[in-house]
Amino acid sequence: MTTTHVPAYASPADVAAFGPYGPGRTDRPGPLYPFQGRITADGSGGHPAEPGRYHLYVAYVCPWAQRVAIVRDLAGLKDVVSLSYVDDERDARGWAFRERRGADPVNGFALLAEAYDATEPGYPGHISVPVLWDRRTNRIVSNNYPDIPVDLGTRFAEWADSGVDLYPEDLRDEIEALDEEIARDLAQGVHLVARAATQEEYERRRGEVLAALDRLDARLADRRYLFGDRLTESDVQLWVVLARYDLLHNPLAGIGERPLTDYPNLWPYARDLYRLPAFRETTDFAALRLTARPANLGDGPVRIAVEPREADWDEPHGRAALTGQRG
Repeated sequence: MTTTHVPAYASPADVAAFGPYGPGRTDRPGPLYPFQGRITADGSGGHPAEPGRYHLYVAYVCPWAQRVAIVRDLAGLKDVVSLSYVDDERDARGWAFRERRGADPVNGFALLAEAYDATEPGYPGHISVPVLWDRRTNRIVSNNYPDIPVDLGTRFAEWADSGVDLYPEDLRDEIEALDEEIARDLAQGVHLVARAATQEEYERRRGEVLAALDRLDARLADRRYLFGDRLTESDVQLWVVLARYDLLHNPLAGIGERPLTDYPNLWPYARDLYRLPAFRETTDFAALRLTARPANLGDGPVRIAVEPREADWDEPHGRAALTGQRG
């Protein structure tokens, strides 16, 4: 007799029944991302780089998770570190596995919270993606999103089948500095605009985001990538923000009248990267569109009205002749 395996799927997200995600999870004292193990080439931290040992749980909707997925693919690790997606929607139960994005292929969990509970029984905190899971110890190695792409890009060189070096030694300090700027002024900045509680804060925050976009647009005027002709992790971090700007961040927060498609360098640059499979295959624009106004969005400021903007990401980018200089 043949037994048919039935995938474990969570019931549909239901905020009315379970409540919204966040309260009681993201507002607790202590670190928001408490699992901070690191992969090392020699295993000195207890998590040696090994093919087939680690699995990534990610979500299409989360920019930090997409950043990890892109780095994995660019580094040539598709056959070294496995990956699966949680569903796009969540309620108070957190991220879940549903038919739309598929079942959990590693543990058969219905809820990602089960991975957290397996690592720390009764875990009360934030259930976030990306998650780096260790198949051997059956525990989470890390949910600290800044560390995971660094480890993927630097610790698995022995098995990587790509010539891309996202963290070249001679640029590492500059990459870290630019990553910090992009994270502060754009990746976190767009959310600070959305949460602004006063008119003064709203105007200041959106001005900071617009200034960052202008700086980066100018930087890309004479170079193909942020560091000339070398694709680095900084490009990945910038791109996941740009991909969401016209569909989500700007309509949600009211950042500026100017869409991404009006920036003479950022927009062709974004399309240039999108031509690469690592960016294209990890992107579902339908998952990035603004669908609802979050309950915690500040209601005090009078915001400019911005409509979501659909764009032709397959339009020729015309940047192939650019090389530019580093830094």
